[in-house]
Amino acid sequence: MTRSEDPTPFARRTVLAGIAGSVGAAALPAGAAGAAARRPYPANWPTPQPYGLADTREDLWPREDNSFVLPLELRPRDRELGRVWMRDTYVNCFVVNGRPVYVATGTTRVPGLAAAAPWNDGIFVWTAPSLHGPWRLADTTRIRPGAERGKVWSPEFAGENGPGRTVVAPWQEYWHDDRFGKRGEAWAPELHRFRGKWYLVACMGDHAKKVGSFLLVSEGGVAGPYRLVEGNHDKPFGDPFIGGPDFIEPGAYHHIDGSLYSEGADAWLVLHNHVYAKFRPDMEDIVPTTDLPAFRQTPYAPEPYLEGAYVFRHGGKYFLVHAAWDRTTAAPDGGTRYAYDPPGTGRTQYQYDAVVAVADRLEGPYSERWTAGVGAGHNNFFEDHHGGLWATFFRNPAFGYWADPARTGDAAVAGVVRLEWTGPKGNRLYVKRRRP
Repeated sequence: MTRSEDPTPFARRTVLAGIAGSVGAAALPAGAAGAAARRPYPANWPTPQPYGLADTREDLWPREDNSFVLPLELRPRDRELGRVWMRDTYVNCFVVNGRPVYVATGTTRVPGLAAAAPWNDGIFVWTAPSLHGPWRLADTTRIRPGAERGKVWSPEFAGENGPGRTVVAPWQEYWHDDRFGKRGEAWAPELHRFRGKWYLVACMGDHAKKVGSFLLVSEGGVAGPYRLVEGNHDKPFGDPFIGGPDFIEPGAYHHIDGSLYSEGADAWLVLHNHVYAKFRPDMEDIVPTTDLPAFRQTPYAPEPYLEGAYVFRHGGKYFLVHAAWDRTTAAPDGGTRYAYDPPGTGRTQYQYDAVVAVADRLEGPYSERWTAGVGAGHNNFFEDHHGGLWATFFRNPAFGYWADPARTGDAAVAGVVRLEWTGPKGNRLYVKRRRP
């Protein structure tokens, strides 16, 4: 759950007209609250048919009128580019001691590499008092004097392991081979506050010794220091299976892109791209099970590769978010067909979209998916301290629209886009669309 865990007034300032704006009822002038409450919710758009086609209308794109790139404090490595290069952007808002604390993190790269592979140097965190900032790197200087500010975890920290305290497991450490040289990267981190503690769930990527999701818990504040939970001392969560690129060693691949969903006193691990597991009460491991339970979904036919599973609760409903590549093919009428197809001859990656389904229960059954945001895939949804709803985006630079040399300078960003809810009857979340 991405609202504050504390039942403070901030978390109760719901936006009366769905998500028509980020101003809560407490900030509306006299008489405006009643008018806003009577305003109709925006309508659902019909899902393109047949099921599996993508909705590419410009209304569903992050635009200047509904989104912005976070002004994150620059690290020395960022100064040449002039901004933070980031994939898998994650932002959230929590209320701590009665005040909002905004956090941001994501997948970043090291100087000299074009991507966050075959290695990167861990996880950075930024915090702010509001969504617009000022965004500052988490103050890690007391934990590691002289080290790069804001870096809360890295394979470099293996030397901090000690009796009864593991920071970096052997399978997370850097290693080398003749093909890639230095190997080992951390992907898709998410920072959560649950039962008064800070947790980081992240993934060791394709070039690591073992590939899969893990959980860190802070022994202090948002800046750490963090340690690895007991269930990840020997391996990522779940069991190994066949998957990933051919250079991944047999038995090394586990479920990736781990996410955390909490509700009340319980928490669940959401894993790539269709399974979940409940955490033990002590949060040191997931509850053991023969097979991880799967969400009951309405798949496409055929079902493509999906990434970045994330669960968000709003209006009493559960929204299951995935990232899916919209691929183009030639349509029979001579136009272009846009669909969430698997790779195939004549199919070209176009946009990395956010597709969403809704259910009454965490496990499902979930509705048919719809396009919630064009180019906004591998994101998270969150609520600001006024009750406004937002999603993150990063503009995937690997393929498709944002890989075009004319656009790559604007790709890999820490972006946020306003969302709108279509109300208790429509129960859809979209990128905020233009109004006629």
